[in-house]
Amino acid sequence: MLLIGLLAVEGATLLDVRGLITLHVYLGLLLIGPVLLKCASTGYRFLRYYGRRRPYLEKGPPPLVLRVLGPVVVLSSLAVLGTGVGLIFTRPGHHNLLLTLHQASFVVWFAVMVVHVLGHVLEAAVLSWREVRDPRSAAGVRRRRWRAIAVAASLVAGVALASALMPSAHGWTSHRSDQHERRDR
Repeated sequence: MLLIGLLAVEGATLLDVRGLITLHVYLGLLLIGPVLLKCASTGYRFLRYYGRRRPYLEKGPPPLVLRVLGPVVVLSSLAVLGTGVGLIFTRPGHHNLLLTLHQASFVVWFAVMVVHVLGHVLEAAVLSWREVRDPRSAAGVRRRRWRAIAVAASLVAGVALASALMPSAHGWTSHRSDQHERRDR
């Protein structure tokens, strides 16, 4: 649910991406940690299910549409983030192919994520609510603690990465103010 919230804020920056470019870049970098954690946890569940582990078999697989879209969700997520990181190291105006790939991967990502989120949001919201309301009912306290540590670590890693790479994005984050200065002259 936290990832959905962060992605929603990142999506809101698209409404004025030039005006909110610093926030867009920072959040995009911060999202790398939580997205990698989500990919790892999903991969773990995938391996446990196909490894014939009882609890995973009892829960069963997701609906067919979500299973088919799963790899596209992962690959397009990595493509959006990867091309975004690549853009940080280019200068505005010298990035046509990479920017096109970033935008195209976003379009694919958005389409599959709408289906993915709609397919999981109700179950995720119910489980999250149960866990917040009564942490002992939804999962063991120990599993909940490890999950909280993993989420916190992914956020810390994302903040560290974003903070470390933001200076490299100066060409993008200062680009907007340079345009305003030229217009005002």
